[in-house]
Amino acid sequence: MAAEWDWESGERLLGLDVPEEWDAAFERGEDHLGTAVIGLAFNCSLEDASPRILRAMQLPDRDQRGYAFTAAGTAARLNGELTPELYAALRAEGHGGIAENAVDDTLTFVPFWQLPLWFKWRKVVSKVQDKLETWRLETVYAVSDAWKALRRRA
Repeated sequence: MAAEWDWESGERLLGLDVPEEWDAAFERGEDHLGTAVIGLAFNCSLEDASPRILRAMQLPDRDQRGYAFTAAGTAARLNGELTPELYAALRAEGHGGIAENAVDDTLTFVPFWQLPLWFKWRKVVSKVQDKLETWRLETVYAVSDAWKALRRRA
């Protein structure tokens, strides 16, 4: 089965469904480990994928680390939950930067009552920020419309 995974080019790695193959590739120092861990998130249980996602989050290549965070977001989407270790890794990275989409996916696809406290706080902050931005834009549009109406009358 290992022959079907092309570690050199990265082809077919999104279909990876053998966690032990990822482990062996990690030990060999293969490229495209972040891409492959997304495949594990798609095709394996959360329990099988989580330790590999965590290891991929520590890869020296920033792009491959980014794919590992994408895998965490994918796991949240598909499972509606994450492992405590993945929650901790996302929290440690924070909401900005490389983990932003993974945190957003977690906030979107994991039920609020299942979220750890930091994520609940992030969700509340995000909702308040969204509401304030909505009010700001509505005010800007109303003022703009009123200004246009006044200019037409003049």
